[in-house]
Amino acid sequence: MKKQLLLLPLAAMLTVGCGGNKGTESGVTEKTLSGLDPQAFVSVVDGDTTGLYQLRNADTEVCITNYGGRIVNQGKFSIDGKEYDLPKNNFGHCLHGGGEMGQLGWQYRVYKATQPNDTTLVLTLHSPDGDNGFPGNVDATVTYTLSRPVRLTINYEATTDAPTNVNLTNHAYFNLSGKPGSTVDLHLLEINAEGFTPVDSTFMTTGEIASVAGTPFDFRTAKAVGKDINAEHEQIKNANGYDHNFVLATGGSLDVAAATLESPESGIVLNVYTNEPGIQFYSGNFLDGSIKEKHGVAVPMRGALCLETQHYPDSPNKPQWPSTVLRPGETYRSTCVFDFSVND
Repeated sequence: MKKQLLLLPLAAMLTVGCGGNKGTESGVTEKTLSGLDPQAFVSVVDGDTTGLYQLRNADTEVCITNYGGRIVNQGKFSIDGKEYDLPKNNFGHCLHGGGEMGQLGWQYRVYKATQPNDTTLVLTLHSPDGDNGFPGNVDATVTYTLSRPVRLTINYEATTDAPTNVNLTNHAYFNLSGKPGSTVDLHLLEINAEGFTPVDSTFMTTGEIASVAGTPFDFRTAKAVGKDINAEHEQIKNANGYDHNFVLATGGSLDVAAATLESPESGIVLNVYTNEPGIQFYSGNFLDGSIKEKHGVAVPMRGALCLETQHYPDSPNKPQWPSTVLRPGETYRSTCVFDFSVND
């Protein structure tokens, strides 16, 4: 799948996050509400300036960087009988659209940023034909909108001038406990899914859709993330925990929660809504303490988790699954909503 976008917007309540200001390019230098220095994140990458942007309303702030992008797909795919070879950087697969070989993947690009008002940020990127082996000139736009009380809506759009594959998502890490250095083992997670897509030992989907019933993957009723995370189950062992796509039973409705995450310690609740058919649950299995969050505390293994709305991984090579093909004249559209609240 082409260019699976990773941009890191995180509410101030989260343990793991990026920091920012209402546009460092504006010359404003004061720290954010969460105590982050925006100047610490200013840099130049291949001649482009990175900046951090702050969305704020009466209830919260969200900090977003224009440096990022993430892609997940296999090492080749075929469209209309023509095969495209991609840079292989992970067990023979093209993870994140490249990055270790050839050109950098989208997670290392600097996006053009415009901020029309205090609650909206628009990031755009042009990906030229042949970028990391993918066909078509692709123009992508992601719009972040913060609304009250604490609701972040992410709208993705993309167009192309040649048939290609597009599957955009967000890879933000969440820890709702408010305790730096803690794990998410006690977080309660519910996923509105009857099935999931198993992976092999190289973390690639097999093409099967398996029932969650009677397995550690059954989150139809909320349970602690750590309850079955060390279960004697082949899929758990393959991923060292959870790193799997769940087949959503929401029918693409933005009115039905795809997933609900809650910290019993803080009472903070996150509801995720999407029009996508899948959501990737990653339990932070490969976090190892080498990354420090905004308070300078090391993030331990399973110190945060991701809920990535998406089409299923490796869909271009699985014709039985919903297609990710985008053709000239079409507009790719996808929506993800992170909605926060606090239980009394």
